[in-house]
Amino acid sequence: MSTVVGEMDQHDHHHAPSGISRWLFTTNHKDIGSMYLWFSFIMFLVGGSMAMVIRAELFQPGLQLVDPHFFNQMTTVHGLIMVFGAVMPAFTGLANWMIPMMIGAPDMALPRMNNWSFWILPFAFAILLASLFMEGGGPAFGWTFYAPLSTTYSSDSTALFVFSVHIMGISSIMGAINVIVTIMNMRAPGMSYMKMPLFVWTWFITAFLLIAVMPVLAGAVTMVLTDKYFGTSFFDAAGGGDPVMFQHIFWFFGHPEVYIMILPSFGIISAIIPAFSRKRLFGYASMVYATAAIAGLSFLVWAHHMFTTGMPVFAELFFMYCTMLISIPTGVKVFNWVATMWRGAMTFETPMLFALAFVILFTIGGFSGLMLAITPIDFQYHDTYFVVAHFHYVLVSGAIFSIMAAAYYWLPKWTGHMYDEKLGKLHFWASLISVNVLFFPMHFAGLAGMPRRIPDYSLAFADINQIVSIGGFAFGLSQLIFLWVVIKCVKGGEKAPAKPWEGAEGLEWTVPSPAPYHTFDTPPEVK
Repeated sequence: MSTVVGEMDQHDHHHAPSGISRWLFTTNHKDIGSMYLWFSFIMFLVGGSMAMVIRAELFQPGLQLVDPHFFNQMTTVHGLIMVFGAVMPAFTGLANWMIPMMIGAPDMALPRMNNWSFWILPFAFAILLASLFMEGGGPAFGWTFYAPLSTTYSSDSTALFVFSVHIMGISSIMGAINVIVTIMNMRAPGMSYMKMPLFVWTWFITAFLLIAVMPVLAGAVTMVLTDKYFGTSFFDAAGGGDPVMFQHIFWFFGHPEVYIMILPSFGIISAIIPAFSRKRLFGYASMVYATAAIAGLSFLVWAHHMFTTGMPVFAELFFMYCTMLISIPTGVKVFNWVATMWRGAMTFETPMLFALAFVILFTIGGFSGLMLAITPIDFQYHDTYFVVAHFHYVLVSGAIFSIMAAAYYWLPKWTGHMYDEKLGKLHFWASLISVNVLFFPMHFAGLAGMPRRIPDYSLAFADINQIVSIGGFAFGLSQLIFLWVVIKCVKGGEKAPAKPWEGAEGLEWTVPSPAPYHTFDTPPEVK
């Protein structure tokens, strides 16, 4: 997003190199952050176009546009791309851009590894997308790739899927190591841990989660690989294995993973709400402890995805209570955000609108999560559209909205120009209305018994799916407004001051806009 970096820093003797080699070989955290952000936005559009195929097929009952096997490839690859290609790289891009500036560091601690962790990603997704064009098609077993669907019954392209997931995991682990080393070693003098902005704290904790669980995912995909191609029986009962064991291993990665996709959001919202309420964040220390508590508890809830697999009653009770326990530190955060706004001098620029929508809609997603946590009730909800509604509320109106809020909030710092506020607000309202038309009715379809991951459905669900699909197409189109806002902002517009938001706090607002290619060569003193 910072294609203008070259002209920005006449006062600086370190010029950005020009041409393609600048992007290929760069070790600059701002360049790498920009590449992550653009890459994630491209993946967001690719994954979104797959969602459009899904919603077009479900617009009417019956089989219209695609055959069921291709439909399953769409649901699978849509999930994989949105999780590993859109949400996670966007947060990594924000981390690269902002963490060094927020802690007063000149760059990330491991700049060459930083370049490498970005540049393997396009290859990972090229491999994944190429599998769709192989004989027998791409992965069609859901993004959770349950065995035996991913072993006994999967297409020949499964090896490509496994390889691409390995590359994504390697990239994530390298990025996480980089974040941890940077935060632990490169804070400016006076920047103690409890003075760090919450975005830095949430990413710090997220990085530990990544290092803990990415190897578990690597183990799971490797066992899928050997079961399919090398005659092992990890997940095959005939050879002494257990298909349910796959689910335990996968979700031991998968549940911390969903917190990896939301903790950085909490950090973003904790920066934006105080800025536009013109107040200090309420309960800073409790926010840090709540983040740590969520991270710790995230390892004790994985089997709530498996209530219907016939676990012992003790296990069902344990996972039910642990899941409900996680809502307490999450609730602490929501109360703190509301308390921050209480009697603040609030204004409603685009970043604040997205942050407010995040608080309300993420909380709706949290409440449906609490409903799903109740074991006997989950027997009804499991594998219905109620679950789809739940996790899209926390991932779309949660994670994605926070990423958009962050983009609007920091675009002036990145580009040196103010974005078009009218277009930003248009993007917000179009997204807000369509996202609810898209996902809210899914709760009702699910409660009425509509299963997930089906290309055809009972006539009873026809009207509701038509409404949902219309919301889906509208939401997809709304994101093109965002693309235009960003391009327009990069190309020009009103000059941005060093601190465009009067309530904003933090070291990133002490450097000029656009941020010079090199910041904090001499570390700032933090009072």
